[in-house]
Amino acid sequence: MGQALDLARQGEGRTRPNPAVGAVIVREGVVVGRGFHPRAGEPHAEIFALRQAGPLARGSDLYVTLEPCSHYGRTGPCADAIIEAGVARVFIGTQDPNPRVAGNGIRKLQAAGVTVQVGVLEKTCRRIIAPFAKHVVTGLPFVILKSAMTLDGKTATCTGHSRWVSNAASRQEVHRLRDRIDGIMVGIGTVHKDDPRLTTRLSDGGRDPDRIVVDSRLRIAEDAAILHLASPARTLIATTVHAAAGKASRLRALGAEVLILPSIDGRVDLRALLKMLGEQGMQSILLEGGAELNGAFWRAGLVDRVMMFIAPRIVGGDDGKSVFGGPGVELMSDAPVLEDVRISRFGDDVLIEGEVKSSCSPV
Repeated sequence: MGQALDLARQGEGRTRPNPAVGAVIVREGVVVGRGFHPRAGEPHAEIFALRQAGPLARGSDLYVTLEPCSHYGRTGPCADAIIEAGVARVFIGTQDPNPRVAGNGIRKLQAAGVTVQVGVLEKTCRRIIAPFAKHVVTGLPFVILKSAMTLDGKTATCTGHSRWVSNAASRQEVHRLRDRIDGIMVGIGTVHKDDPRLTTRLSDGGRDPDRIVVDSRLRIAEDAAILHLASPARTLIATTVHAAAGKASRLRALGAEVLILPSIDGRVDLRALLKMLGEQGMQSILLEGGAELNGAFWRAGLVDRVMMFIAPRIVGGDDGKSVFGGPGVELMSDAPVLEDVRISRFGDDVLIEGEVKSSCSPV
């Protein structure tokens, strides 16, 4: 299953509206077939693995990160193909949360006499399909809040200087993350302060996510870098009816998509924004702040995963900038807790990430 997960990761960020899935076929202790789902419309992971295994699939064991599908979509049911190939046993990472499947593939295999075991490396398999799972169940994208801080919890000095908190290895990991997500979101304050491009910069180029700026009154400068990029990805400006219509027309003329959303206290209704992005097919959003937008998402309970890069620096004092703006909880017992916590190192930086326990995510 570990090999199947490695294969699934090759499709991350490329398969929507489908999930990333990997499959491995083993015959008498030898791997005879491997596959992953590369993109929607192409065969699923199981089919690639079965093709590679050929006649050796009969009597074999199949390891697949997600329950094989049982319905007709742009491709045929994988469960039928597995039965026809004569696979003896199927080991499944996790059941498919899609209501169109949701155990039907498992039942079809069992009815045909195939031995099925579900829950192999389940936590990791569920993690890799988290964006798909949330979107298919709720219609909303999966929100990942990413930030870099010092040991004393600062994202910038008292002057706002923040380049760079984290090291080059951490920043490269963020670009790998951008390559795998559907949209990257910042607030207008970040655009004013940093004039970011929000592109993916990897040695092989990578893929740019759609860029989303939350700007309730369309204060963005028309010469902002984000509006003048040679990138196939879209730039979306989320605003409200309080914005000047003339400014919206000029931004559209520059190639940006201006989204007019309901407002709460004059600010963009963030849940309505996520709903609109979900309706456009986005499954994952990387939230890169700043503090005001981070705080608003956090207080609204809209964050599903947190990724904090911690650098071995100490700013000192009480006047530096922090990850979240606005009021926090009054009691420690009210603070949301992360679960499935993972720790990684990038040089001297430490990445702590985990799922928000109180999140509305179904995984």
